Amino acid sequence: MKSHSRVVVAAMVATMGLASCETATPYQPLRPGSGASGGFTNQRLDVNHFRVTFKGNSLTSRETVETYLLYRAAELTVDNGFDWFETVDKHTQRDKRTYVDPDPFYGPGYTWGYWRPSWRYYGGGYGWRDWGPFWGDPFWGDTPTVTTVQKFEASADVLMHHGPKPADDPRALEARAVIANLGPKIERPKG
Repeated sequence: MKSHSRVVVAAMVATMGLASCETATPYQPLRPGSGASGGFTNQRLDVNHFRVTFKGNSLTSRETVETYLLYRAAELTVDNGFDWFETVDKHTQRDKRTYVDPDPFYGPGYTWGYWRPSWRYYGGGYGWRDWGPFWGDPFWGDTPTVTTVQKFEASADVLMHHGPKPADDPRALEARAVIANLGPKIERPKG
């Protein structure tokens, strides 16, 4: 095996290894520059008023992002000595991007000067044929890879209160009940 072929194989193995490690955003504080992307933030607006957000990565569903936001609001309510809370303004945004890679096997990161790999294969009735990223082939086709990535971010302004929650307010949630009910769904960072 030639040395440049070994480099290509090593790069492919490393890329596959890194891709397999990516997981949905766990329930964690948002820390720019950390290994896991996404997490929650909270900002105190008043004595009993917070703005809470949760950002998920491309593997985190909208349902998970909204569940983690609600769980964080309940945690903040209990941590600040309140009993129940209500969300007065809630939004979920979706960031959706579509990428087209005309070369499904090698992107621009795999180009070293003018060299790119090529392969030979036996095409029934045609004999041995060459294939490479710079030319098309009826056997492989010229279909580009189209990838759509979406990320969700939820935010809410949360008002916190003391005492029993009002029974007639559908937005009112008892914080300890939310923590107990959603706790089993919360995935925390490993390690």
